[in-house]
Amino acid sequence: MPTASPTKPQQRRVALLVDSSPEINQLLRNLFGESDWDVEFVKDNRAALEASRRQTFDLIVTGEKTSGQEDIELLRRLRMSRPHTRLIILTDEFVPGDVLTSIKERAFSYFARPFSPERLAEIIRIAVDEPYWDDGIEILSATPNWVRLAVRCDLPTANRLIQFYREASDLPEQETEMVATAFREILLNAIEHGGKFDASQHVEVGYVRTKRMVMCKVKDPGEGFSLEELRHTAISNPPDDPFRHMEEREAKGLRPGGFGILMSQKLVDDLIYNEKGNEVLLIKYLQPIS
Repeated sequence: MPTASPTKPQQRRVALLVDSSPEINQLLRNLFGESDWDVEFVKDNRAALEASRRQTFDLIVTGEKTSGQEDIELLRRLRMSRPHTRLIILTDEFVPGDVLTSIKERAFSYFARPFSPERLAEIIRIAVDEPYWDDGIEILSATPNWVRLAVRCDLPTANRLIQFYREASDLPEQETEMVATAFREILLNAIEHGGKFDASQHVEVGYVRTKRMVMCKVKDPGEGFSLEELRHTAISNPPDDPFRHMEEREAKGLRPGGFGILMSQKLVDDLIYNEKGNEVLLIKYLQPIS
């Protein structure tokens, strides 16, 4: 009887962390200590650049003591020798425009304090698990108040985009979360039903900010649909049978869910589909309309 070949040990991953406050340093130690990581700390961005020239790191996390601009400059210099470096920017102060610049320079993510440890942990997980990432979000055009993006049709890229949105939003925290939640649900619908989770396909995303409203536009590459056809979503349920769509989803082999459109309608002021059904506008008014 043949002898089973020994299992190849999983290669440990290596993270480079730039020194932050004792609180953030401990948070990062805890996050990386829960998995198969070797962690190296350096005192500043210059030391990070020197270390990355000697060794390839699976992930680099900047320190909050530096500005977003300083970290973006580090990323530019890193890419000269390590073109696929995955870098997460941590900074103590948000500066308008830094998020867009970080997307242009292909930062993996961006966090300004205060930030959620849970969301940072999720982004770190995505940074390691996502095999191809640096072409996932492309800026098609951008001004401070009007941005157009092409977003790859996969879940990790959608979650990265929502984190960038949270940081770029200058709305109050509650409104930011309402728009982010609705935006994510509509984006996931577009990626799943329009893009079929096909990483070769992209969803076009637009974001417009005026004095009186925020508008997000999502256009998927699919053939579209009619809201009347959505028997697999909660929006089609009769009032006396709020879970009827679950039977449709099970019959179609779809994942559990189907509440996204209904929830999004309750979180924003207007949710408008085009005639074809492959383009949707989410509108949140910031002031009462007179």
